[in-house]
Amino acid sequence: MQSNLNRREMLAATGSVLAAGFSATTYAASHSARQRSASEPFGYCFNTSTIRGQKLGIVEQVDLTTKAGYDAIEPWMRDIDTYVKEGGSLADLRKRIEDSGLTVESAIGFAQWIVDDDEKRKQGLEQAKRDMDTLRQIGGIRLAAPPTGATKQTDLNLFSAAKRYRDLLELGDEMGVVPQVEVWGFSSSLSRLGESMFVAIESGHPKACLLPDVYHIFKGGSDFAGLGLLSSSAIQVFHVNDYPAEPARESMTDAHRVYPGDGVAPLTDIFRMIYQSGFRGMLSLELFNRDYWKQDALKVAQTGLRKTKAAVLRAKLDQLTKAD
Repeated sequence: MQSNLNRREMLAATGSVLAAGFSATTYAASHSARQRSASEPFGYCFNTSTIRGQKLGIVEQVDLTTKAGYDAIEPWMRDIDTYVKEGGSLADLRKRIEDSGLTVESAIGFAQWIVDDDEKRKQGLEQAKRDMDTLRQIGGIRLAAPPTGATKQTDLNLFSAAKRYRDLLELGDEMGVVPQVEVWGFSSSLSRLGESMFVAIESGHPKACLLPDVYHIFKGGSDFAGLGLLSSSAIQVFHVNDYPAEPARESMTDAHRVYPGDGVAPLTDIFRMIYQSGFRGMLSLELFNRDYWKQDALKVAQTGLRKTKAAVLRAKLDQLTKAD
């Protein structure tokens, strides 16, 4: 086997597996999705990076997410770890989340599961195990799996990455948490939708899935039309945001992300594609806008939810249902 997969080989292999169909199966139905009315196409989740600048603890984040009206929360593992180090109880945190009516549909971690270095990868899997154990104790069911540690690597072997993702998925089977391959547009590895799809498909694991992001798909240079090739089980959580017309894609950073509908992303097309594929999971608002970090946290969360729902409404998904 060659040391890495060239573009032509990747496209050929990806095309063949897509022709056979994406075989991933949904690990767990969203608790909130079962409670939603038939007229509500998606659930709404709050990624706490959106208010990182306000420096709220995880308990405050849970309370704010509830007050803002979201169905679920997507916390960062570092905030949960800080809570525990300061004497917080995971059992108490779980009860608080459940009493609030929220679910923990996903969480953000940075274990180095994908790297070539054997020792670092071993340590990365140990970190992932700790994160999964913590996450399960608060009722979480999914964990982001970005290419941490390989963001500057230009020769990552995608077949090796797929095998490593399978190892991570098998660890997830033991721990009761599903790791999601996350597309990172700024990275030199897994920056493209097709690369991430390849890793998920070639893992050969029934619970393999992607964690796409509007900004990251754009930043990485992939065409959003690729989302139309994915089945409903391939995506369980989708990071939503928007990006402005300027600066140019190459110069754009996380900090340029804006509320859905305030930028130029083709959100109507995106929502229509994933809806027609059968996706009924969580749209998780993930922003890193420094201006928003200076504002009242509750106002930011409420504005984000309102604008996300408005963007979904503009897609007129109910008309697609009637057409079917």
